[in-house]
Amino acid sequence: MDFFKHLFDVFLNLDRHLAEIIENYGGWTHGILFLIIFCETGLVITPFLPGDSLLFAAGIFAGAGLLDLGWLLLILIAAAVLGDAINYTIGFRIGKRLLDNPNSRIFKKEYIDRTHSFYEKYGGKTIIIARFVPIVRTFAPFLAGVGRMSYRHFALYNVTGAVGWVAICVLDDYFFGSTEFVKNNFSLIILIVIFVSLIPGLIEFVRHKMKNKKEGQLKA
Repeated sequence: MDFFKHLFDVFLNLDRHLAEIIENYGGWTHGILFLIIFCETGLVITPFLPGDSLLFAAGIFAGAGLLDLGWLLLILIAAAVLGDAINYTIGFRIGKRLLDNPNSRIFKKEYIDRTHSFYEKYGGKTIIIARFVPIVRTFAPFLAGVGRMSYRHFALYNVTGAVGWVAICVLDDYFFGSTEFVKNNFSLIILIVIFVSLIPGLIEFVRHKMKNKKEGQLKA
């Protein structure tokens, strides 16, 4: 319970926590950000880590001159690409065995169903679109590996999605994050960012539930 309280506090006060990290670790902050984004995209067990909101905050601090924009973009794109590549490899090598485990506490059925819905609608482009959707972002490359997607195609989607996701989130707030409104309402904006990023996933989840319900009624 304390863990989730702390995690919620990190989300709500990301500006304060990131400011403390920058103050304590200086240039090493880029490496810490690399590690968080890599884990959020590369490890199926850590979909709860802040992705969009962390990029948002990093862009604001880069705009304030506390982080180097060039290094920030390069390191975060590398983390996102490498994370998805590792995730794909895990899915390719042992994914089917993990999914077939009925006692798994990691692979919640709703997460897998939500990601499958994205693949049904968008195909391989799911790897790009999923970058902007929490939870789906973590499971999409894993399921691409399980489904034996051609690595050549996966790599193209992976790099394109990583560049787009990092550039849009970081640069948007690099240029606009220094406004007084953003500074005075940072926590509120973080919550809005999280909520907006969840909307596509929620829509697909509802559609999937309604589709299953309709199919169930037809069978009855």
